[in-house]
Amino acid sequence: MAPTRWGFVATGRICNDFKVALDTLPRDEHQVVAVASRSLETAQKFAKTHNIPKAYGSYAELAEQEDIDVVYIGAVHPQHAPVTTMMLQAGKPVLCEKPMAVNSREARQMIGLAKEKNLFFMEAIWSRYFPVYKKVREMIDSGAVGDVKLVTACLGKVVPQAKLERSVAGGGLLGLGIYTIQFATMVFGEEEPEDITVSGHLTDGGVDETVTIVLKYSGNRMATLISGASANLANEAYVYGTKGSIKVPFFWCPTEVIAPDGTHEFPLPPPEKPLNYENTGLRFEAMEVRRCLQEGLKESPLMTHAMSLQIAGILDQTRKVVGVVYDQDKE
Repeated sequence: MAPTRWGFVATGRICNDFKVALDTLPRDEHQVVAVASRSLETAQKFAKTHNIPKAYGSYAELAEQEDIDVVYIGAVHPQHAPVTTMMLQAGKPVLCEKPMAVNSREARQMIGLAKEKNLFFMEAIWSRYFPVYKKVREMIDSGAVGDVKLVTACLGKVVPQAKLERSVAGGGLLGLGIYTIQFATMVFGEEEPEDITVSGHLTDGGVDETVTIVLKYSGNRMATLISGASANLANEAYVYGTKGSIKVPFFWCPTEVIAPDGTHEFPLPPPEKPLNYENTGLRFEAMEVRRCLQEGLKESPLMTHAMSLQIAGILDQTRKVVGVVYDQDKE
């Protein structure tokens, strides 16, 4: 089986970590063949650090390269839609960093284009591809916790004001809140919540800082989700059922799950180069992309287009209530 040949768009912190994670996988399965940045110098520096053969000073040049099986887009949030569109137009399958788009309208356009071009397209919510999530689903499906009644998830860390700048569509919601939402929607399957209650507040700069979301599902089941950029929270998720509960520490990149029958551990290989984020768990989304491409799938069953749209919709509704508006919303 030939290796999956990756092209990287952007050279930021997440791109570094994705490359380091890919390096924990067999070379005959994954190879990064090119990297593009808006500055050739930056691309060359990243290529040198990570031993990538080709570097480009524009995304368009990478789009034209023939020997690329899939493009990973790790650029800033507002770039996700335009760059994904460029790559799909050029006939390239895409793994786009989360959030797939700044709003649902963009997400629908991107998914529509991928379908029209008959190309694989997946949102890189890395959490969804971790073995812990498979284990959680299995435990819920097997009835280990009885009927699920409540999900809670909180994720918050102190983020400097400058990093929350709205110009790059930052803020607590798209950066952190998306993880709590995707956890709840994973537990409740693709069921639409019957009601969404939101409370939150903005910084002086108009960026969402702390947001609480309550999703109410049929049968009085609920998810309470807290995300924030002003305090370090417990950063864990719980699934509460009629017979027991499941705790997932560091649920956005978890290596263990604490269940009624004990703790299940899923250790990760250590990185060979420094990481910006928690661990080498980005390797799981790469493995899933390779599997999907080999099987001729156009979307991953672990993160379907419908799931991405559902999350984008909940984010839109939440932002609307809290009062977060991006330039992309006005188009």
